[in-house]
Amino acid sequence: MTLFAGKKGLILGVANENSIAWAIAQQILEQGGECGFTHLPDREDDERKKNRRRVSKLTDNYENAKFLVPLDVQNDENIREVMATAGKEFGQIDFLLHSIAFADRDDLSRDTIETSRDGFKLAMDVSVYSLMAVCNAAQDILAPKASIAAMTYFGGEKCVPGYNVMGICKAALEAAMRYLAYDLGPKGIRVNALSAGPLRTLAGRAAGVDDMLKLYEYMAPLGRNVSHEEVGKTGAFLLSPMSDGITGEILHVDGGYNMMGSPGRLLDRMESKS
Repeated sequence: MTLFAGKKGLILGVANENSIAWAIAQQILEQGGECGFTHLPDREDDERKKNRRRVSKLTDNYENAKFLVPLDVQNDENIREVMATAGKEFGQIDFLLHSIAFADRDDLSRDTIETSRDGFKLAMDVSVYSLMAVCNAAQDILAPKASIAAMTYFGGEKCVPGYNVMGICKAALEAAMRYLAYDLGPKGIRVNALSAGPLRTLAGRAAGVDDMLKLYEYMAPLGRNVSHEEVGKTGAFLLSPMSDGITGEILHVDGGYNMMGSPGRLLDRMESKS
């Protein structure tokens, strides 16, 4: 398949082989796209450079993975450096994937009402403002009709106990996505968000994904959970010319869970056990 033949872009947020960003990147790479990647900066005293190694062992297998550089989204100079690297390598980019979020584990583990002020600022800066900062810095290298996608979750639309402060961040991210879609629309640039069902990723485990998997399996109309591959294909679609008429949207890949207004077939299971 060559859906991305001649297309070039940036993948921000791959942490390891279980990352949704990697599932999307794989689809793009295997369909002919050229990608530049970023990784979490390593500590200066980390001689093994674990963050870089986790990503490089994935990207090293693809000739069309053109570079891998550190990115601290709280550092505007570093963001500009990444965009300069992409501009030097690609000239212009056709797609940009933002798959970055963070909240302090202490804040995630306590009730939302008890979120610390500093923890709230940190979570919003990394999880929300980073999308705005990255899009702003990328304006000069975004090609006409380029596509930008961010990763969100249903906890930004409805209260999902346990998701806590990150749910607030995702709600803000979705609002930011819509305003960015408006700002960049005159240039033909699209901005959307992909809302995946629960998957076993680093972020998912921190949010208690294992508890959610059975609930989704019982409640989703498809009667199962989604896979990394399914989410990867949908993310690639949003970043491809196949979705040229879509902007400002949240596209759910969750087996239909988000559209349910009642527990549905889960009630049958509950009644059969009562």
